[in-house]
Amino acid sequence: MKTVLITGGAGFIASNLIKLLVLKKGINKIYSLDNYSTGKIKNQIKSNRIAYLKGSTLNINLNKTLKKIKFDTVFHLAEFSRIVPSFKYLDECMQNNSIGTFEVIKFTLKNKAKLVYSASSSTLGKNKHLSPYSWSKYANNELIKNFSKWYDLKYVIVYYYNVYGENQIASGHMAAVIGIFEKQYLLNKPLTIVKPGNQKRDFTHVEDIALGTYLAAKKSNNEEFHIGCGKNYSIKDVAKMFNHPTIMIDERPGERFYSLSNSRKAKRILGYVPKHSIKYYIKNFIKKNKKEK
Repeated sequence: MKTVLITGGAGFIASNLIKLLVLKKGINKIYSLDNYSTGKIKNQIKSNRIAYLKGSTLNINLNKTLKKIKFDTVFHLAEFSRIVPSFKYLDECMQNNSIGTFEVIKFTLKNKAKLVYSASSSTLGKNKHLSPYSWSKYANNELIKNFSKWYDLKYVIVYYYNVYGENQIASGHMAAVIGIFEKQYLLNKPLTIVKPGNQKRDFTHVEDIALGTYLAAKKSNNEEFHIGCGKNYSIKDVAKMFNHPTIMIDERPGERFYSLSNSRKAKRILGYVPKHSIKYYIKNFIKKNKKEK
C-alpha cells in the first residue's frame, strides 16, 4: 500500500482507519472521499499525508482530482449502514449501497487496485433477507466475488460486528445502540431497550475493526474475514453495564436476534487479536462522565 483511497473517510469507522494508516510506514498518501451526509469535519486528521475531498461514490469515476491519481488500494466504507432506517430511507440505501458500490468497483478496476470492502455480519444466513440494508450488502459481496471471476478484480471482504468507539454517531437515524445509550446516559434519560431485549450482539471496538481491516488489506488477496470481538452480550446486559434506568420500546422491523463472530481465520492468517472489551469501555465511559444524580 502506497497510495490509498478511503471512501467515507470522515465517517465513524473510516476516520479511525485513517488514524491507524497514517502511522504506517510505506503509505505515502491517503485520500478520503466523503459526501459529508454523516461524516464530520471534526473527524478529519491534520496531516500532509492525508487529502480530504468532498464528493459522492455515485460520481467517483467522474471526479477530476481522482482521475489524476494512481491508487493501489481502495477501502470502501461509504455506504448506508443501518438496518432499521433502510426501510424508511430505501432510495438512499439502494443508491449508495448498490449504485455507489458498483461505481467504486469500476473505479478500482480502472486503477488495477485492490478493493477492501466493509461487509456486514447482518448478511449471514437468513439475516440477509430481513432488511433492504442487509440484502444490499449481501448482493455487494456476491458482486465483488463475481467481478473477481469475470475481470480479475483483487479484493478482500471484511465482515464487521456492531462497531462502537471514538467518533461513533450518537443521534439521528444513523446512530447505533452504544452511541444512543451514551447520549441518553449523559442526558440522564432512561436507556431505551428494543423489545424483547435478549437480542445478542458481538460488540467490537472500532480500533479492533481498523486493525483487522488494515491487516486484511496488507496480508491477503481474494479472501473473506470476520473481524469481531468473539464474545456477545444481550442488549439488556449491555444496558445493565451503565447502571442506569431503562425502558422497553417497541420491536423494530428487520431486527436480528443473534450475532457472534468467528475470527479464527483472521487470527490464523492475519494475526488479528481484538484488544478491547465492551465491559471495560463502558466502565471507562462512566468513570469519565460520572455525575451526581
